[in-house]
Amino acid sequence: MKKQEKLQQRIQLIGKRIKKLRIDGNYTSYEKFAIAKGIDRKQYWRLEKGSNFTMATLINICDFHNISLEEFFEGL
Repeated sequence: MKKQEKLQQRIQLIGKRIKKLRIDGNYTSYEKFAIAKGIDRKQYWRLEKGSNFTMATLINICDFHNISLEEFFEGL
């Protein structure tokens, strides 16, 4: 497997983790979550689908869910 493919797989795992946190937080709709947290809906959808994003965005996601970065990456 090529380096770029491995990187993309890892990014998609992060997106899946973001989606799981949303669902575990009782938000069945990414749109409702984004609206409740004041995030652009399309941007949030991209995060869950595994688009590349900044560390600041990841920190904000952790803050929305009241978890640390360590907790976010646990098991990934």
